Amino acid sequence: MADNTATVTGGLTAEGSASADPRRWWALGVIAIAQLMVVLDATVVNIALPSAQRALGISTADRQWIVTAYTIAFGGLLLLGGRIADYFGRKRTFLIGLVGFAGASALGGAATNAGMLFAARGLQGAFGALLAPAALSLITVTFVEAKERARAFGVFGAISGGGAAIGLISGGLLTEYATWRWCLLVNIPVAAIAFIAAVPMVRESRAHGDTSYDIPGTILATGGLVALVYGFTKAATDGWDAAVTIGFLVAAAALLVGFVWWESRTSNPLLPLRVVLDRNRGTSFLVSVLIGAGLLGMFLFMTFYLQQTLGYSALRSGVAYLPFSGGIIVAAGIAAQLLPKVGPKALMAVGGVMATGAMILLTRLDLNSSYVTLILPAFITMSLGMGLVFVPLSSAALSGIGEHDAGVASAMVNTTQQVGGSLGTALLNTIFTTAAAGYITDHGTQPIQQAQAAIHGYNVAFTASAVMLAVATILVVVLMRDAGPAQPQEEVDLDGALEAAPA
Repeated sequence: MADNTATVTGGLTAEGSASADPRRWWALGVIAIAQLMVVLDATVVNIALPSAQRALGISTADRQWIVTAYTIAFGGLLLLGGRIADYFGRKRTFLIGLVGFAGASALGGAATNAGMLFAARGLQGAFGALLAPAALSLITVTFVEAKERARAFGVFGAISGGGAAIGLISGGLLTEYATWRWCLLVNIPVAAIAFIAAVPMVRESRAHGDTSYDIPGTILATGGLVALVYGFTKAATDGWDAAVTIGFLVAAAALLVGFVWWESRTSNPLLPLRVVLDRNRGTSFLVSVLIGAGLLGMFLFMTFYLQQTLGYSALRSGVAYLPFSGGIIVAAGIAAQLLPKVGPKALMAVGGVMATGAMILLTRLDLNSSYVTLILPAFITMSLGMGLVFVPLSSAALSGIGEHDAGVASAMVNTTQQVGGSLGTALLNTIFTTAAAGYITDHGTQPIQQAQAAIHGYNVAFTASAVMLAVATILVVVLMRDAGPAQPQEEVDLDGALEAAPA
């Protein structure tokens, strides 16, 4: 390249001269569509679960795999997907991920038995593990000017935060007015639109220099994450003291410890330890795990409460989450404007306090709680808090990262959310079951007492969620450096960081 020290302010020409990509905002729109599709698929099938179970004759014990097949593949393969995006090309990986995700969705929509549906969901997760880190790393290398990057992360944060609630709404609409199969088939036209728009709008970029793959690291990390997610999943069904649960968690610990040992010694690691040992990035990853655990636990139990206790239909349950989605979008926009001025620490601390307070409010649920006077205020406060957390969290997790590591750092953001969500689902479900069973033992088995037991279980689970969110907030306050307003992007060595070409 002609100018090895050019300051990156946007996209790069093939010759390496710095230039702001005039299509970068259109590219962000395309990336946002793809990210929304991936986020939606983690929750869109939840409301459709009973219909799919009946249609395919899936047993109660096995129905969890409609969700966990996706989660295990997605969480377990994200780090590898991030490195593939870095080395193979972020745009190319993004396009392959779109095509594969659409194909897997078509397979799931056409499923004729349980095994076919489970396999399709696993394939969706695998291609999502290519798509998600490629999308986030494309934002990282496309928007390098501080204010523009903050706005871009604002859009991404709104999509990531509100997507779970939007997925529940979409699942209710599609299940009630079409068929559960459209919860999967709807991805096909969305992916097609994103693919067609991405070809001219998104620029290619890839890491330059040493791009050899760390095969032992890949095996250790993927095996460890799959074992960890599977262990959490088995804990929800078999209990934490079950031999299968303990076995998978011990195996996960051994594999992940081996992974860290290997990464500290190999010359071209899958996850360079410099990515996670930075104080702000490391704190962001820890916070992401705790937020994912607490937030997905809230969605899980609020869905049961709305449908089983208050008697809401699938569609009405989805609509009940609309204010949550709106609050995320509003707060993400505010956070994007404030982030360059105040930095991530203050925003994340305020957002964490709001989210914790909202979760505490949900511990007051009873058999006849009002949506308007209790649930709605909690949803609004929670969503505003989460919007203030998600945007600076993504920014802090990727701040100062070299383009060579953009894909793997992006993958870590998604990996921590997935592992946190799996842990939260397993842990909170176990807490709920234990609390409800204890209440029945103490108070009897009459229908009213069983209903009260469920409420008691929800309240105990929400208390645990509040503790997770509070710990996340404390970590932000204690560990995160207050960097203040975002600084202009420093010059980078282009030959050692990024090789870009026009689309």
